[in-house]
This record gives sequence, C-alpha cells and structure tokens, in this order.
Amino acid sequence: MPAVPTDKEFMNELIQRLYPICRSITGDGVRQTLTILGEHLPLERREVPSGTEVFDWEVPLEWNIRDAYVKDPSGRRVIDFKESNLSVVGYSVPFEGSMSLEELRKRIHTLPDRPDWIPYRTSYYKQDWGFCTTQRILDSLQDGVYEVRVDSSLEPGHLTYGELEIPGENDEEILISCHVCHPSLANDNLSSISVATRLAMELSARKNRYRYRFLFIPVTIGSVTWLALNKDRAQRVGLGLVLTCLGDSGAMHYKRSRRGDTATDRIMSYVLQRGSGDSVFDFSPYGYDERQFCSPGFDMPMGCLSRSTYGSFPEYHTSADNPDFLSPDSLLDSLDVLRRFVLVAEGNRRYRNMKPYGEPRLGKYGLYGSVGGVRTGKFRELAYLWVLNGSDGGRDLLDIATRSGIPFEEILEAAVALESAGLLVACE
Repeated sequence: MPAVPTDKEFMNELIQRLYPICRSITGDGVRQTLTILGEHLPLERREVPSGTEVFDWEVPLEWNIRDAYVKDPSGRRVIDFKESNLSVVGYSVPFEGSMSLEELRKRIHTLPDRPDWIPYRTSYYKQDWGFCTTQRILDSLQDGVYEVRVDSSLEPGHLTYGELEIPGENDEEILISCHVCHPSLANDNLSSISVATRLAMELSARKNRYRYRFLFIPVTIGSVTWLALNKDRAQRVGLGLVLTCLGDSGAMHYKRSRRGDTATDRIMSYVLQRGSGDSVFDFSPYGYDERQFCSPGFDMPMGCLSRSTYGSFPEYHTSADNPDFLSPDSLLDSLDVLRRFVLVAEGNRRYRNMKPYGEPRLGKYGLYGSVGGVRTGKFRELAYLWVLNGSDGGRDLLDIATRSGIPFEEILEAAVALESAGLLVACE
C-alpha cells in the first residue's frame, strides 16, 4: 500500500504537476489545471460564455496557444514557447511573418537589470502580440531577417473557473479564493492553489460549523464574474480570504478588508501575533481579488493573506518564480496559519455566564484539576475564570483570549467544559 504523502510532499508534487501548464484568464490551461485539482476535490467547473456582461465588464474571447517561436536567420529557434510558456505575451493574437531585428526588438520584452530572467507580460484587453526573453538572449541576436510565428486562437468560448462548496451546520459561509490564471509562476499562483487544495481536502473530511466555499478563478475578471452571478450568495459570506504568494521565505502579511474591523480582520490579527515578523496592514484598492470582493457595492469581509506582498520580491512575474524559489517549510507554515484561522473561526462564539454573581465553586462541578500535558490545575482554573468573567453575552472567546493572553485553544477548551457543566450557555 503506497505511503500517504505528507503535507509538504503533497503540495510540492501538486506544484510540480501544475507548473508546466500555460494558464491564462481563459482557455484549456485553466481547464487542465482544474482537472488535476479535481483528482483531489469534487470541484464544480463553471463555464461562462464570452460576451456575457458582468457589471461594467464583459467576459472576453477565449485564448488558447499551441506554439510560438522566433527563428534567427539560420533557422534556429532563439525564442521558443515550448521551452518556456512565459516566452509569449499572454493573449497574443495569431501572427506569422518575417521581419528585421530592428522591427522585432519592438515586440520583445526583457528585464535589463535581471539579464537571465524572462518577464511575464500580458495583453488581455488589447489585441496585440509579442514575446518575452532574457536580456542576454536579446543582446546575442545578430542583424538579419527573423521568422516569427504565434500559433494561437482568440475566439468565442468561455471563461472557466472551479468552485467547491463544503456543507456546514449553518448557512453563513467562509469564502477562500485564489487565482488560476498565471502560466509557469510558482509563488504567485501555484503556492496558493496547493495550500488551498490541501485545506479544502481537510475541511471536506470533517464536520464544520460554517459552510465553506473555495474559488479557483482567473484574477479580476474571474471574481467580477463570480460576483455578478452570485450577488445573493455573496451576502452570506461572514468571513473570507484571498490567498496568494504563500510559498516564499518572507514573513506572513495580512491586508485587512475594506471595513477593517470584520471577523476576518480580528481573527487574522490575532493569529499573526507570533513574534516572527508577521504583519497586518490596512486595505488599499490595489492588489488581488480582495479589490473586487471589497468593492463598495459588496463590501465583503474579505482580506488578503500572503507571504511577500504584491510585486515586492524581485522574482515576481518572472521566470525566477519557479518551484526552486519556493520553501517547503513556508508552504507548510502558510497551511498552518490557515488551519489556525479555521480553528478560531469555528470555535469563536459568545457565551453567557449562568452563575454571574461571584465565582462558581469549580470543584463542585468537577472542573478543578489537571488539564493534561504540561499545563496543570492552576492554568486550567485561570482559563475557566477568564471565560466565566468575560462571558457576559457581549464578548466572544476571541476577545477573552486576546485580553487574557491565554491561547485561544485553551480558552475554547475551557468554554466547552464550562458549557458541559451547565455554567455557560451559547448565545445565538
């Protein structure tokens, strides 16, 4: 019987499988990606036709690419899509012809300050074509006539995204979203996909208080499309996170929702108090799909969780953002942060003390003594007392954990024991 992969092994193997696929905001690369994720999750695949009006946007034509290259005067491929799918500007329209090096240079993007890296460039909403290569390759090209071909299609089709709904005890939802529209970029794209997939697998295998919804969508146009098709459902979202760039070695960063004081903001601010350089910062309408979820008409309780932030690391949107750039320990740490987010979200609630006049005699209820492990009676008793004192129907367990300095897990454990003893009752 094959061994069950560890979390690190699972996420690494998934990233390795997904990395070669050429993804974009539409097309077969997204479908191929969702098919692989479907081996682990019962994803629903949504197909929205080109031309569908979604608020102020329109679902674009579908783009697919089979091959692209630039051949030098000797017939050698000097830029080759089959060697790197970053070599073609995303959404390049079909083209075939010959041109001088001077003409060709106008169509080539490089990074002069990073001469061995290929940049990632797109032209989603302007019909054009182009190539990306290293500055070193561009500098090596000799004058002459170059053969150019972009074997692509841009025609009516669909925007494709994946959606997973995991049932819960109530209808309030926690929404987890990540983007699936980038080609071979490991941190910005695949890290969040792998972490989200692993988390969704765990949540699918257990009972949950909340309903969970996972979205694997193209950035911007994907979230706009989902919101346009799910205006009523969006109002049921009580907490939510946009995930991105979860595999590099940077500290964790959380960008608050537009409101700044939602349950998501409170929980993530608490979870990231780890003394490890993690930080929480205010919302801005720039970044990933939190911009769409937090647009004024929706104002959803959605923040963005990442390690290094949008565009802040040199490898961002370049060929250097490959699987070797990722840290398995960072991927695991990101998964653990999300697990803690889920634990606090699931366990947090308000209680009312049924014996509010003075402290109840804990021994009378069998609540005086050891909790097991290294924490003995007085530590358990302190958690009991904090929960009893804080449970006035207004404060929740997160408030109590934050104020007391006692880990949320112990506050939750104490609340469960006190409720079982009839000393607390959960508020609706």
